[in-house]
Amino acid sequence: MGLLSDNDKKQIKQMFESGMKDDVEITFFTSTNSCDYCADTQMILTEVASLDPRIKLQVKDFEKEREVAEKLHIDKVPGISVGKHDKDFGIRYYGIPSGYEFSTILEDIIHVSKGESDLNQRTLSQIANLKNPIAIKVFITPTCPYCPRAAILSHKLALASPLISAEVVEAIEFPTLSNKYGVQAVPKIVANDKVEFEGALPEDDFVPRIMQAG
Repeated sequence: MGLLSDNDKKQIKQMFESGMKDDVEITFFTSTNSCDYCADTQMILTEVASLDPRIKLQVKDFEKEREVAEKLHIDKVPGISVGKHDKDFGIRYYGIPSGYEFSTILEDIIHVSKGESDLNQRTLSQIANLKNPIAIKVFITPTCPYCPRAAILSHKLALASPLISAEVVEAIEFPTLSNKYGVQAVPKIVANDKVEFEGALPEDDFVPRIMQAG
């Protein structure tokens, strides 16, 4: 039995048909060693990929295919990369994309497929002047209704600039990392390990804070 209802599948299929353009490659890293959510995450991604032939899902074993994981800078599981066959945008998701966060994966697929971030012109002008790389971490939980806003925005920034990478981390699944960054409320955003803030800020407030890390 699948995780998505027939009605969910119908709506998502329509979303992909109207929003997608090019093929999208999802690379999913799983493990049989102490990964409570890997099986369910793979099931979700498999069901989503089955809804549109342009979505290409690759399943990799984190331990057995370590070189591939290192090439994509995947360092934990469940680990998801959303890109194209010939292009890595630095878009990562760690954890099961369930609850409110399911929408993040769907939006990632559509934006990567279109190759458009939908960011406003002010943001595009700011990141065009970026000189140094920025690595963003967004800590989220599936029950947080505001988290997808920060998660999707960070992934849009990664899509728009080769100097920006963004990983979304499910805080409960990775308690050691959450403790390291003092996550007590979500969404919590960390840029280059030196700029930190909380909350799903509007784009015009979110981006200037991220830029301080550059």
